Amino acid sequence: MGTHYSHLTLEERCRLRGLMEIGLGVGEIARRLGRHRGTIHREVGRNRCVDGYRPDSAARRAWARKLRGSRIGRSTRLRTHVEDRLAMGWSPEQIAGRMELEEVEHRVSAESIYRHVYSPAGRHAGLVRQLAQRKATRGRRRRNGRREPSIPNRVSIHQRPTKAHLRSEFGHWEGDLVHFRRQRDILLTLQERKTRLTLARRLLSKDAELTANAIVAELGGLPARARRTITQDNGGEFARHETVTKAIGMRAFFCDPHSPWQRGGIENANGLLRRDLPRKTRLDDYTDDDIDDIVWNLNSTPRKCLGYKTPIEAFAVNLGVALEM
Repeated sequence: MGTHYSHLTLEERCRLRGLMEIGLGVGEIARRLGRHRGTIHREVGRNRCVDGYRPDSAARRAWARKLRGSRIGRSTRLRTHVEDRLAMGWSPEQIAGRMELEEVEHRVSAESIYRHVYSPAGRHAGLVRQLAQRKATRGRRRRNGRREPSIPNRVSIHQRPTKAHLRSEFGHWEGDLVHFRRQRDILLTLQERKTRLTLARRLLSKDAELTANAIVAELGGLPARARRTITQDNGGEFARHETVTKAIGMRAFFCDPHSPWQRGGIENANGLLRRDLPRKTRLDDYTDDDIDDIVWNLNSTPRKCLGYKTPIEAFAVNLGVALEM
């Protein structure tokens, strides 16, 4: 989104016509005009008329196309489809990918949706605020590390099975805690690495025994093949990992210090949950059903990494349960 593109001026179009008449190729014309060869190729292809390329006709065609507006802007039905899903928390890539998967008649690319979001009309409608990052420019944020407590019999993530690392085997999870402004407001979040299915459970405190029991309660009802390992950070709340292993057989592995990116799946899931549950949230204002609804919405949103299937669909397939799309 950060690159700025400008249309050719009438003077450049006149020079383009002259260079074409003396038989120069697209690459040489682009070099002489100081433009990318793709720009020249598109200009000639889109604005050529029956008499060939004419600068005055090309300028009128380009201006008419600009006045006509984008495809999304012209179609009320398509615009409603896109904006409804943005309001549901879907990203432009998820919207475009799901349209492709469902073979919707009128489809658009993710880039077209981004252009609509950042257009004057999109900004006026507040569409930018519905994106996950909610900002005009995107990039990594630097995070300051902090000292982690020691964990008895801690096993490094580097000893985790290769299949878990590659997401090629079902049943490997990541775990984390989501904190809010009040210290007593805490959510335990869990995500299955292969299918991206996310679970969340309210905790009364960061007590390690309480956290371990919550993990057992969330995952204990699953078949053994669906709960093989769990990867966590080095917080003291996960110190009773051996309790989980003894209860349901899940081996625990821990990230390197100051390296939350090593379990990026759950970090991303927490970021998505923050859209509905920002840090200033008071969890007392939400029932368990409210939290379940938020998590359900997250799990029923299509993912590019899953071929635009939803985590629920992918999880059901791996459990051997058939679902209709």
